[in-house]
Amino acid sequence: MAHAENSITIGRPVATVFAFILDGTNGPLWRPTVLDVARVPGTADGVGAQYKQGLKGPGGRRIDGDYEITECEPNSIIRFQVTAGPARPNGTYQFAAAGDATRLTFTLDYQPRGLAKLMDPVIERTMRSEVAMLANLKVYLEQHA
Repeated sequence: MAHAENSITIGRPVATVFAFILDGTNGPLWRPTVLDVARVPGTADGVGAQYKQGLKGPGGRRIDGDYEITECEPNSIIRFQVTAGPARPNGTYQFAAAGDATRLTFTLDYQPRGLAKLMDPVIERTMRSEVAMLANLKVYLEQHA
């Protein structure tokens, strides 16, 4: 199983960080691998929200990375499942107050099946890169929020 996890403290209140992450259209502001993202019209806010997302793939070509919010507890946790693309991990953002700041942990897990197991090292490397982007989120929110 591929697994990646990272934690960071962001100098902004939990409610601010939670709301920013929950709105998936903010992805391109801190994740340079996101080419485009839009919430699917008619889907709920929070649990059930679906996002169409294009990511930079091998050779810079666009690959799908659509996802759906599967759990949402305000200012505490957001879980999602990738629903389109070559790898479909599930992810979790966990939020905790740290004084006036927020301690954010981002986890990705993927259970490859069949021939995808051969790609496990590549997928895990990509997932580690994705969770490392929390550093970009910290910079963005501390400068703009």
